Amino acid sequence: MKHNDQPDGSKPMSPGLGNGEKDAAAVGDHVIARPPGKRRFVVLVVVLLFLAGGGAIYWHHAEQFATTDDAEIGGPIYQIAPRIAGSVLAVEVRCYQHVSKGETLVRLDPAREDVALAHAKAEAAHAKAQVDLRTAGLAEAKANVAVKKANLFKAQHDDARYERVNPQAITKTTLDNATAALRVAAARTKAAVEQVVAARAALAAAKASARAANVAVKNAELQLSYTEIRAPTSGSIAKKAVRAGDIVSSGTPLMAVVGGRIWVTADYRETQISGIRIGQKARIFIDAVPGVAFRAKVAAIQRGTGSVFSLLPAENATGNYVKVVQRVPVRLVFDDSRIKDYVIVPGMSVEPYIRLQRK
Repeated sequence: MKHNDQPDGSKPMSPGLGNGEKDAAAVGDHVIARPPGKRRFVVLVVVLLFLAGGGAIYWHHAEQFATTDDAEIGGPIYQIAPRIAGSVLAVEVRCYQHVSKGETLVRLDPAREDVALAHAKAEAAHAKAQVDLRTAGLAEAKANVAVKKANLFKAQHDDARYERVNPQAITKTTLDNATAALRVAAARTKAAVEQVVAARAALAAAKASARAANVAVKNAELQLSYTEIRAPTSGSIAKKAVRAGDIVSSGTPLMAVVGGRIWVTADYRETQISGIRIGQKARIFIDAVPGVAFRAKVAAIQRGTGSVFSLLPAENATGNYVKVVQRVPVRLVFDDSRIKDYVIVPGMSVEPYIRLQRK
């Protein structure tokens, strides 16, 4: 027996064979093991192909969609403030409470407005009485004109009759009296007509005063209605900063009502706007609702960049100009009934994807 043989009769292992090549060497002398470097090369090629495919897919997706991370949920927020100054009598709502349109939020003390309304109604009643009085005066003036015209008619006939009588049959005194009576009747008729004109003017003035008094009543009623501050729309109460007993002035912020309608305001780079059109479909991903893509569409594009409408617009007249990519606000509205199933409020961060329409 040779010294290189194993006790079991098998041939000895080659000293350069590892564990991975033991089985291949045991099969037979004609089997050659695969080199480890070739396997790593195949894996590297597969990884590179995978990355290249992923990059192609991402590039294709980027060509079809316009997205931005500068976007948030928007919604109507109504600032509630009193139109008149007064003392807060009662606060009818709590913070975060849902209210309906027209529901009373705050009541102010109406004592002063009640007095003003009563005074305005009294003035209106007095003005109406003056209208009635002036109307009666006008009717009396017209009746007086009728009487004066009748007297004038009689004086005219008497004077004409005396003119036809033989002058020797009547005295000159009688003829002069008839002529004087005619002149007096004519003057009194003219005065009565002028009294009618004056009575009409007085009635017009009284009616104007009555209209002014009625306007004062409506204004007093309006001021009284301001003592009840009502919700301008349905929504939720936020930022409540008023309590019963507070003295508030006109325009003092009391609370806010957040409406139920929401939308998305997305600030896109000016280089992306060329492919965005009103009506295009979009997908909205909301950070507060991970994994859900909400359907939406483009509703409007602001005709101006955000910097144009800023409080202090950029002034480049000095010549020190640095070009900065501007942002254009785009409004998207939801076209998805599922939005009602989640708590989505203004200010939440979103990521919109607008499907572009390339020419």
